[in-house]
Amino acid sequence: MIKSAIILFLSSILGGVMAMKSFDKITSNVKHLLVFAGSFLFSITVIHIFPELFEAKVPSLYLSLFILGGFFFQLFLEYFSDGVEHGHMHAHGHGEGHTSMRSFSLMLALCVHSFLEGTLLAHPEAVHNHDHSEGTLLTGIVLHKIPAAIALLSVLACAHKNVKTQLLMLLIFSLSSPIGIFAGHFLEETGVLNTTQMTYLFAFVAGNFLHISTTIFIESSPEHKWNSKKMAIAIFGAGLAVAAELLI
Repeated sequence: MIKSAIILFLSSILGGVMAMKSFDKITSNVKHLLVFAGSFLFSITVIHIFPELFEAKVPSLYLSLFILGGFFFQLFLEYFSDGVEHGHMHAHGHGEGHTSMRSFSLMLALCVHSFLEGTLLAHPEAVHNHDHSEGTLLTGIVLHKIPAAIALLSVLACAHKNVKTQLLMLLIFSLSSPIGIFAGHFLEETGVLNTTQMTYLFAFVAGNFLHISTTIFIESSPEHKWNSKKMAIAIFGAGLAVAAELLI
């Protein structure tokens, strides 16, 4: 648990620092990283998280409703985050007051999403039956968080010229997933949430993942044009997820 928290924290910091140090070079290639991350995340959601959720001893209908709820909750969060969690790197040029409010809503939405991601790693034995499950899932989240941090810094750089402010916001974002891990572990260990309720929480987060990963695919080709390079990257990402599930 502690190792996962450290890895998630460092992956967000790494993405932010990469964006600050060599922004133009990094952002020009981030879409390919996003396609790979989206494909990997989508694949582990479908072949790893969903099957083991539905193997849990809870009603399938309720699981499906929580997955659906998570999907639409992520859509709601993106109203405030402008899609930064799946790589959008645009900022709006409004007045200072509007910019401050927009930054606050952006950070709040991203931190809620990131916190929920962390809860999925809180105590994976509750729904995961394989020893390697945490590592595979952690890899998918890390691959998603690095480009998200890059996108976040690109937006913050436009909204806040003060580097200290950018670093503070990056730090808050980087801490939200580790806090989610410890919070989820605490809720289960203290009995606030039982195993069934934790399973529903995991289903809700899986719905988040489903929305983010599919959105990445749609937005990577906004004009719906065939792109052999992106297709190859997506297939490679999916294949790697399948290999990790079968072989590790």
